[in-house]
Amino acid sequence: MIQDAFADRFVPTADGLTIYLRDYAPLEPSSGLPMLCLHGLTRNSRDFEIIAPRLAALGRRVLVMDVRGRGRSDRDPEPMRYGVPTYVGDVMAALDYLQIDRAVFLGTSMGGLITMVFAAMTPGRVAAAILNDVGPELNPVAVARIGAYVGKTNPVESWDEALGITRANNEAAFPGRDDAFWDAFARRCWHEDNGKIALSYDPLIAIPFSQPQGPAPADLKPLFQAAFGAIPTLLIRGALSDLISPEHVATMQALKPDLAFREIAGVGHAPMLEEPEAMAAIIEFLAQAP
Repeated sequence: MIQDAFADRFVPTADGLTIYLRDYAPLEPSSGLPMLCLHGLTRNSRDFEIIAPRLAALGRRVLVMDVRGRGRSDRDPEPMRYGVPTYVGDVMAALDYLQIDRAVFLGTSMGGLITMVFAAMTPGRVAAAILNDVGPELNPVAVARIGAYVGKTNPVESWDEALGITRANNEAAFPGRDDAFWDAFARRCWHEDNGKIALSYDPLIAIPFSQPQGPAPADLKPLFQAAFGAIPTLLIRGALSDLISPEHVATMQALKPDLAFREIAGVGHAPMLEEPEAMAAIIEFLAQAP
């Protein structure tokens, strides 16, 4: 039986902000280490509202984090702290606060980059990793596409408007979806705020993202090897993804020959992970993970 219930966790950080996590208890008996799920740049913990209870039903405690500036986590008064190094520190604070020494990480897009840096910095704490549509090389055209809309959308008057904007920004990645899909998508990305409908992230996250150096160093391949060379790792790619290409996947496989890989048809950046093929790949991977 899958339980949707979770506990709210609020974690203090070194610079005085509070980070929010959803904490899903495992269906007993426990079958492995806890999991930490990390979302993409403009998203939040609601992205995992379907798969987190499914993962907990496998016997793992599942923690789903709102990265600072998103969802129910505090917004940072210093926008230049919005970046992977800060987020890695927040992950460390959260795991230490919750007394979790090792975990399996699942990171979508930016969440995968956080996972990569955290794993390289803290050998042993990431026991296995699932990377959702991200790697050590990123298509700069896709990065520019994302940067073109981050932080530039004002609150709207209705959920229909929110649905329309969500669809316009993401339809290329999810072609042929119906209104029910887009309504559910929008309600993960937006929230009601003082009578308006607003995106659930601080628009100031766009400031460091738009800096000339980009959101990450140009060559992360050595970091990728340091992070994942010794641990089980699964890469999931949307077949329509514009962020990582088949050539990027081939590079990752050359760097890590035992990399598990699954491509999800009919999806761009990034798979929801609710797709049957994605869920099957995750379940199969976790059956062999610590």
